[in-house]
Amino acid sequence: MNRVVAVLVRRHMAQAAPAGVDPVAFLEAVAEDTYEMVAGLDLVTPVLVTSVPGLDDIVWPGTEVIAIDDDEPLASVLGRLDADQAAVVSADAPDLPPLLVGKLFRELGRAEITVCPAENGGAVALACALPVPAWARPDLDAPDVVKALRAQAPGPRRVATTPGWHRLRSAADVARLDPGLEGWDNTRALVRAR
Repeated sequence: MNRVVAVLVRRHMAQAAPAGVDPVAFLEAVAEDTYEMVAGLDLVTPVLVTSVPGLDDIVWPGTEVIAIDDDEPLASVLGRLDADQAAVVSADAPDLPPLLVGKLFRELGRAEITVCPAENGGAVALACALPVPAWARPDLDAPDVVKALRAQAPGPRRVATTPGWHRLRSAADVARLDPGLEGWDNTRALVRAR
């Protein structure tokens, strides 16, 4: 089975930069950390999907980079991925444990779409078989994405969830990063330097 994990980078993610940290450098750091986690996963192909030009530097050679518009719907983004199954991970989750991405794919055995909910609404990541189910209009930034998808689905069991995680959507969210967790090295260096 061909599986892709796409790291989704949108311009607005720079708004979470803490005081004293350059927003562009912050965006690049969190995106690179999230990409590095995804690129280290077994049995998946990493892809970078971005509305921010110039991020080719953060990916390993040979990684596909797909340019999108800031407002391109997630279903359209998923439709541009060449795989049997795909997960999209929001780039503003630099300390996301790799295990949670694996759980998204495992849950596809019993549901058409799986969601890793984000604290304070939305989702950190979402996975589905491709093509995207015709009934689904997924959106990682919808306030209650699970409830919205279940309302769209022909039946509630078509949408599964995994344990949730957090995203860095404001400067205050940086305090959620756990220094004890491995990874997120670029974000860690940038935040400590301030």
